[in-house]
Amino acid sequence: MLETVGQGVLGGFTGLLASLASPQNGGATVGPWWVILIPLLPIVAVLMCTVCAIARVRSKLPAFLTVVCLGAAFGLSLLMYLQLSGGEHVTVAYRWIDFAWGEGPGQRFTADFGFYVDSLTCLWMLFVTGLATLIALYASEYMSHDLGLGYCRFFAAFNLFVFSMACLVMGSNLIMLYLGWEGVGLCSYLLIGYFYKKPSAVAAAKKAFIMNRIGDLGLALGVMLTFVHFGTVDYAELFASEKLQGYTAALKAGHIDQIPLVAQLIPVLLMIGAFGKSAQLPLYVWLPDAMEGPTPVSALIHAATMVTAGVYLIARTYPLFLCSQYALPIVAWVGVGTALLSATIAMAQFDIKRIMAYSTVSQLGFMFAGLAFLSSAGAAFHVFTHAFFKATLFLCCGAVMHGFAGQLDLRKLSGVAYMKGWGIVGIAMLIGCLNLAGFPFSAGFFSKDMILAEAFVTPGPGYTFLGWVLLLTAGLTAYYTFRVFFRVFIGPKYYEPGDELHAHDDHGHDHAGDHAHSRTSHDTHEPGSGHEFHPHPPGIAINLVLAILAGLSVVAAGAYFIGDHGGWVARLVHESSADTVHVHDANTAAFLAGRGGHASEHAAHGTFLGQDPHKIMYYVSAAIGFVGIAVAFVLHYLGRTTAATSRADKLLPTLGPIATLAQRKWLVDEFYDFLIRKPLWVLSHIFHLIDRLLVDGLVNALGFLPRMCGQSVRRTQSGVLHDYAVWMAGGVAAIAVFIWIITL
Repeated sequence: MLETVGQGVLGGFTGLLASLASPQNGGATVGPWWVILIPLLPIVAVLMCTVCAIARVRSKLPAFLTVVCLGAAFGLSLLMYLQLSGGEHVTVAYRWIDFAWGEGPGQRFTADFGFYVDSLTCLWMLFVTGLATLIALYASEYMSHDLGLGYCRFFAAFNLFVFSMACLVMGSNLIMLYLGWEGVGLCSYLLIGYFYKKPSAVAAAKKAFIMNRIGDLGLALGVMLTFVHFGTVDYAELFASEKLQGYTAALKAGHIDQIPLVAQLIPVLLMIGAFGKSAQLPLYVWLPDAMEGPTPVSALIHAATMVTAGVYLIARTYPLFLCSQYALPIVAWVGVGTALLSATIAMAQFDIKRIMAYSTVSQLGFMFAGLAFLSSAGAAFHVFTHAFFKATLFLCCGAVMHGFAGQLDLRKLSGVAYMKGWGIVGIAMLIGCLNLAGFPFSAGFFSKDMILAEAFVTPGPGYTFLGWVLLLTAGLTAYYTFRVFFRVFIGPKYYEPGDELHAHDDHGHDHAGDHAHSRTSHDTHEPGSGHEFHPHPPGIAINLVLAILAGLSVVAAGAYFIGDHGGWVARLVHESSADTVHVHDANTAAFLAGRGGHASEHAAHGTFLGQDPHKIMYYVSAAIGFVGIAVAFVLHYLGRTTAATSRADKLLPTLGPIATLAQRKWLVDEFYDFLIRKPLWVLSHIFHLIDRLLVDGLVNALGFLPRMCGQSVRRTQSGVLHDYAVWMAGGVAAIAVFIWIITL
């Protein structure tokens, strides 16, 4: 046994040395060994948080250890970008899976524990590790109510998530991606259900876990089919394979019929996994409920990193998606449909954190649409900008929740930015809202504009219509974003504390030393006039993180002007597997034929109202954003004297049931409950009865017969000697009669 283990360790070490000494397949070069430290540092932090839990540390030490380790990982990610972007590099940490069942092609399965580094990897890891560091610093103050085992548990799961995300992004093969994919799903379950004593948090965690498992089945099947068809799951080998190169050539020549159906099915299966992880129709319902977790979890996992994993999956395997005439059109329609549906729901919600959750779902729809419109650069740029401004928005909402005893209802808060100590939160919220609304010259304006313009440039089934729908969605986004800002952060000063005690914070625990805050649900006075509750403004850590993120949200706009069209992010994308320049440079008519379109459609789809979409979209999207902000200003700020009411309330009767249905999220959860959950519940009880009555009944019946015979015979064993003599005599007589009958 020890010898076998020793051989395995020696083989892994030998494989590491070999990987550092020899070039990789597919043209990728050997990467430096220190790349391994980027995912390793979060694991070190997990171990240190575990030691803190064992030692029963009741300080902020786990948070500071986390910030140091993740900060070091960000520094290495920056070094990785400076030294390795622009090429393909593979670093193998361990020979993980390697077995063969024959000598022919496709009869050897290899999946190293290795890391594939190109420009796309560098882009994702820069904001994953950078935001993780800042949010960990924010959480050091935000989660301070739970110092002790809970604090250690939170940061251990936090670091484990960053490790899983690093494996997902940096993995050199689809198996590593799947390992990270399942890891972030597990960590999402742990962090959403952090407040395990609250039933709604537990239910939300289970819902997220189950919905993600549905999508993960599609991803698993896609990975398996990739190996069956291409004979490899390694990125470097896959992208350089003769089959894939042949399919790309057939696509450029317009011979889509030469690409087999199995190759076109692979991206469809991968797409299902992407829909589950990135909360797209019909698997989006878990993300809004995930707001039951602590706000730092919402900012990290459900705004900046985990939910963009689906976008990353499609971008990473983009060559496969380009070879399917089904995958990208489905992605386009699903993405746009998700964006519009989520925006309509966000318009009608009153919980500001939940509004931001539906906004995330909607913006993810924009990203998927960008990928489908062959604007992988626009999609990646929107991922990049969205990571900063949406993290800012979530953390601002968390600061409000933290200071107002869990209050998130926009009808019970007003003028927060004017209150003492809340100025930084108000400014950061304004910057985040401007970006989300696509205000001119903000980072969100440029990234969203790239996607909108490509909708009218790229030919495809109904893409022009989808472009108009996205423009409508952009206007709705500007409206509901500033609906929150005008209602909560400016206007007359007013507040009501939430239902939670201060130490409960988000949705929490019972701890020693809790002190209650009184509720004043009927009080309409300004704060400070006799209220027993006094909101506490955020401290240094929260304000510092909000100031940095707000600054990064502004600076991110500058990335658009670095280099050619699309800027810095576009350059990184074009130097990776997500590049689409070669497609646009191909024969347009042949490409359209390959995608199911016609060359004559190019003229209709290449313009916007007779103008170049890339030039006029700046003005169109800006005008739509201004309209959305103006409507929110009129309906939710002008003339408002109380927090609870606004001019918009007078419009609700004219909308009839539409407003009610939007507030109830279009009854999608109820529909799923009726169509799926209830039938499964009934079916499970039916199977339970069948198992108990039929299966167990047959087993019990077979066991009853010998038991009945035994009970009958047991009465003869009385222990009385003359009774035994009588039975013996009777037995002898019976034998004698039997022999006599036989002899006759």
